[in-house]
Amino acid sequence: MNSIEKPVENEQHQYLTFYIAGEEYAVSILRVREILEYDTVTRLPSTPPAIRGVINLRGRVVPVIDLARKFGLPESPVTKTTCTVIVEVGEGESQTVMGVMTDLVSQVVELQPDEIEPPPAFGTRIHLEFLKGLGRADKKFVLMLDIDKVLSTDELAVAYSHADAGASPTAVSGAEATP
Repeated sequence: MNSIEKPVENEQHQYLTFYIAGEEYAVSILRVREILEYDTVTRLPSTPPAIRGVINLRGRVVPVIDLARKFGLPESPVTKTTCTVIVEVGEGESQTVMGVMTDLVSQVVELQPDEIEPPPAFGTRIHLEFLKGLGRADKKFVLMLDIDKVLSTDELAVAYSHADAGASPTAVSGAEATP
């Protein structure tokens, strides 16, 4: 059985929930910087399939990750409800900013430590190391992501190296649902 890190007593217990391929996921609200309407994403050649591309966030290059692809599912289609959730990954000096493509941002929920269960050893479409646990929200469970493990710095390094190299990317806007 996997162990679960229980939040510290004074830790924030609010989580932003969002949908990817019909499943509801959550990430600590302390990791979320902002939520953007999905807009133009510049694709970079020779990047892993989960890296949708990069965006210009007030002059800063920010990679956008398609979590559906990261979890081994088909590429997420772009719809009117598609959003990019800007999150901070890592700790202290090594903290970086990344975008997560979501099908729909749902809500902010408050979950106390006793409302968080260890992830099951079966039944989820994603690797267990990506999960902090299952949050009980009413009669259902929300898959709580360990955002640092989901968004590895290896992927980030690939995206930034391509952006810095001046690769000739192609822009994909929110209006263009398929590549």
